[in-house]
Amino acid sequence: MKFTKEFLMVIIAIILALIAFVIWRTFRAERIINLPTANIPVAQAPGPGDLDQGPSLGESPPVADDFDDAPIAANLATNLEIPWALDFLPDGKILFTERPGRVRLIDPPTGLSPEPILTIAEVAHQGEGGLLGLTVHPNFSQNQFVYVYYTYLNDGQLNNKVVRFQFINDALVNPTVIIENIPGGGNHDGGRIKFGPDGMLYITTGDAGISRLAQEVDSTAGKILRLNDDGSIPADNPFQNSPVYSYGHRNPQGLAWDSQGRLWATEHGSQARDEVNLIEPGKNYGWPNITGDQTAPGFVSPVIDSGAVTWAPGGAVFAGDILYYTGLRGQSLYRFKLKSAGPEILFSRQFGRLRAVELGPDGFLYLLTSNRDGRGLPTTEDDQIIIINPEKL
Repeated sequence: MKFTKEFLMVIIAIILALIAFVIWRTFRAERIINLPTANIPVAQAPGPGDLDQGPSLGESPPVADDFDDAPIAANLATNLEIPWALDFLPDGKILFTERPGRVRLIDPPTGLSPEPILTIAEVAHQGEGGLLGLTVHPNFSQNQFVYVYYTYLNDGQLNNKVVRFQFINDALVNPTVIIENIPGGGNHDGGRIKFGPDGMLYITTGDAGISRLAQEVDSTAGKILRLNDDGSIPADNPFQNSPVYSYGHRNPQGLAWDSQGRLWATEHGSQARDEVNLIEPGKNYGWPNITGDQTAPGFVSPVIDSGAVTWAPGGAVFAGDILYYTGLRGQSLYRFKLKSAGPEILFSRQFGRLRAVELGPDGFLYLLTSNRDGRGLPTTEDDQIIIINPEKL
């Protein structure tokens, strides 16, 4: 049968319209726009030596006086470019990264500073790489230390490093390399950094797209690393003279400690099968030998996994005994009560792709969207930092 040119053009137009509809339905149909502007006073962060008392360790957060009056969701900042990580200073200011290489500052009384406080020219913003994790030292009031994780080019190869800065006069200065030459890639680049209740610095790394590296203990790819705050190796690490704390990871991007001080991590699976793992020192979490709920001798299976559904999990945080973690492909905030069979889904598709969640010292949850990373369909407000009132969930 011979088709006319006009008929073929109509068929092509119909196919393109269907594709456009599917994209719109997936990324925009349920989006909430024009959220109210946040007007929430930020409580003081824990002081020096109070790391084990902070809500990030799973204790119930402080109850803000205006929880009842605060909306379920409000915008703190809009029109950002791929924000990736966020942390709080003792005076209530907020630092966050943008993946192209910028660190930004929010002072709650005045809002987002118009210019970055630091732009790192060395950052290689390629694929999933760029300026990723950020964490504030638990004794910030004494040393003013802030740490960032970013991708850079080393002899033409993508690598990652963690660099420590000092926050002085609203600027990040005096860079010191903590660890470098972590294998990087346009995919599976890891990037989350946080201090644990033991005062150690924990770092998630991806397998850089080379799955066998996750099983090689002498490689820093596909791992959770643990270091002293100066980059030296703790004497009680599970492998002698090695920063490796756990291995067999594909692309972990969330770290959180519960009220018992146990470490949990979220991890991107292969073809769905995303994971929430309870991390123990020296254990092998299976990639690429097992994934999802598969089991095999010598490997640790996840506490929960997504099965045939994709979460593409990002950051994670505990509030009480509830683990919250974000979904990129899943476009949701997930709430996992540790004794339950699986997570509840919150805000499905309402904010788009979600990269990170943190618990503020005020008891509110802070979400970072990731709709301008090339895999979403942004609105005119994207990307955003959204404050969530957990009392209304």
